[in-house]
Amino acid sequence: MIQVFGHKAPDTDSTGSPLIWAWYLTEVRKTPAKAVLQGSPNTEAVWMLGRWGVDMPELISDVEPGARCVIVDTNNLAELPASINEAEVMEVIDHHLLAGGLKTRLPINITIRPLACTATIMHDLIGEADMARAPEWVKGMMLTCILSDTLQFRSPTTTPHDRFVAENLARELGVDIDAYATEMFTAKSDVSAFDDASLLRMDSKEYELDGRLLRVSVLETTAPQVLLDRKAALMAAIPAVAAEDGAHEVLMFIVDILNEQATLLVPNDYVRRVAERSFGVTVAGDTVVLPGIVSRKKQIIPVLQA
Repeated sequence: MIQVFGHKAPDTDSTGSPLIWAWYLTEVRKTPAKAVLQGSPNTEAVWMLGRWGVDMPELISDVEPGARCVIVDTNNLAELPASINEAEVMEVIDHHLLAGGLKTRLPINITIRPLACTATIMHDLIGEADMARAPEWVKGMMLTCILSDTLQFRSPTTTPHDRFVAENLARELGVDIDAYATEMFTAKSDVSAFDDASLLRMDSKEYELDGRLLRVSVLETTAPQVLLDRKAALMAAIPAVAAEDGAHEVLMFIVDILNEQATLLVPNDYVRRVAERSFGVTVAGDTVVLPGIVSRKKQIIPVLQA
């Protein structure tokens, strides 16, 4: 049985895309596969599973040597199981930069395209004929993943093709995109059940900057004040989270989806210096608002300076 999985701390795309591709491998390619997750998914992804009547995939902490795997929505070793280079990786489907370090036993299919969402790539790879017979839940997950990764087309990562695919899927499903996205983002914004350390890790990527390992965390929400009310506790939790994860620092960005801006928590002089040099702002307190900043991939990580 082939295991299909995305990155650690799975968001909507890393929850939906493994399920989509496992369906395709099993039903179209006739190679039995199952989706698995590297940890519990976020609240929006859980909402998506319930909305389309799909069971929560099995959670894994590692892969067995020789296990057959397909990797989606990442190619970064830091986001993959510890034993991934001992497994038999058969395919990679991703929309992030090529990180390097992944080893395979044989040549494999690798598809990395500059689109906003892995599910968009999968839509194209599956093709029109097989998409026509895909069940509604597959199309529904594709739509949800695209709307999530593009912040309903607000993110600068959005391409015309992402939008075209999402609008066609919505039309086929009879879904009103505005109403549907509002439900999605409401679910994403409900973080009341999570402690501060979990929030700092919920949507996080590792990034090395001048020899220091950073955990760059993003929380996308339509209710930023709920998170800002927890500002002091979140900043107090940062040193322990960084130490436990082997990082030097955590950069926490609270992304206001509706107003299209981010608020960076500034717990110390290092983060203040990074903020001022990276975004050309002056930091006067323990937060700084960054108008127009919503994408970690395109607007945050590429500009970071220390």
